[in-house]
Amino acid sequence: MPEFHIVVVGAGVSGLTTALLLARNPAYRVTVAAKHMPGDYDIEYASPWAGANYLPVSAAGTPAAEHDRHTWPELARLARECPEAGVHFQGICLPTYASASAPACGAWPCRRLTRRPPADTTIYAHAADTAIELCKPDPWFASLLPNFRLLPPALHPGYDHATAFTSVCINTSIYLPWLVSRCAAAGVQFRRAVFAHVADAARASLATTASSTASSTTTTAHVVVNCTGLASLKLGGVMDPTLTPVRGQTVLVRNEAGGMAATGATADGEGEMCYVMQRAVGGGTLLGGCAQPGNWDATVDPNLAVRIMQRAVAVCPALVDNNLCNSTTSFASQSPAPPSTTPPSSTTTPNIARLSIIRHQVGLRPVRAGGVRIARERLAGVWVVHNYGHGGYGYQASYGCAGVAVGLVREVLDGMEEEEEGRRKGTGKGMQGKEGNEKGIGGRARL
Repeated sequence: MPEFHIVVVGAGVSGLTTALLLARNPAYRVTVAAKHMPGDYDIEYASPWAGANYLPVSAAGTPAAEHDRHTWPELARLARECPEAGVHFQGICLPTYASASAPACGAWPCRRLTRRPPADTTIYAHAADTAIELCKPDPWFASLLPNFRLLPPALHPGYDHATAFTSVCINTSIYLPWLVSRCAAAGVQFRRAVFAHVADAARASLATTASSTASSTTTTAHVVVNCTGLASLKLGGVMDPTLTPVRGQTVLVRNEAGGMAATGATADGEGEMCYVMQRAVGGGTLLGGCAQPGNWDATVDPNLAVRIMQRAVAVCPALVDNNLCNSTTSFASQSPAPPSTTPPSSTTTPNIARLSIIRHQVGLRPVRAGGVRIARERLAGVWVVHNYGHGGYGYQASYGCAGVAVGLVREVLDGMEEEEEGRRKGTGKGMQGKEGNEKGIGGRARL
């Protein structure tokens, strides 16, 4: 069986997932080359800062929906069978107004929970117009996610309808290193590297045969897989002008919420939102957030941080209600309140002093006009497969996108074999690739 060497550039969730799927083919020798690796915390490295859950907003019948669809089975398997991966099931309920009756800011109101919910209950959520599919009574994922159901009207007074289902939340500080460990166990090599041009990743100094001896041989990589995210904006050979950063800011706290909550907009202004995500195996609870297109600022905005915490406690008072991590344990018990008819605001919220802060965080979502780019092209004599531009949905689309990228790698390598066979037979058949020509289709790799 011939051996092919593949270099994956980028060690975020997309690069690591793609490397893991590639490594399952015994004919592939895989190297991950990246400036940043799990354990690093840098504004250039998006994956550690992500909320990392599964709440599909992709429209039915789109490639994005297929990427989400093909990712869920693996995330669910990890939640069931691999607690060491840092993925766990979380319930969520979405009571929703119809668009015509939504508040002016574009958000659907949420139910306030003032008591810590039992482990098997859910936290209610908002959604904005950008998440229409998520809030439909019959979204495409209704038959995919466990326990999907329409709730009876008595359970959501004042709303047009409400759905509930089981999702997952991912502890990124555990999941990314877990991906590295699974890749390493499958023989993937890891190298720190910075490239001026994407084709440089195929150079001989990277393409070393896995060995602990000095006799390791070097070869030129057959394919480079570009999973550099926002770095593709400036990476030579790519320089994609359709990429833009969308800044997010979050607060990681020790307090537990007992579930997930999410909003698409708030009364505090455009670009601000509210979400609460409790992470697995003691990973704390992530409070967010914002979406600020074109903003590269890596510094924490302290005023925004206060609004984020105030909104989170307003939506989910369970965070500070009899919580083990409260900074004070003396407070009056609260009773359940009826559903709010206004979006969360930082001006009418409880004291946030009971939140125990781990750290403040800022990350840049790699958003691409037109969505993720999964395509192959020949650049500077090197076959390159692209898998970047996932925006805020890198985790929930990770296995679906990686599967398509692996399919494109297989197409390229099959074409190389055909071309070599054609040369031997004198027919000249094969890929016939031209510089810059792109193909954005491919078979899906088996997970």
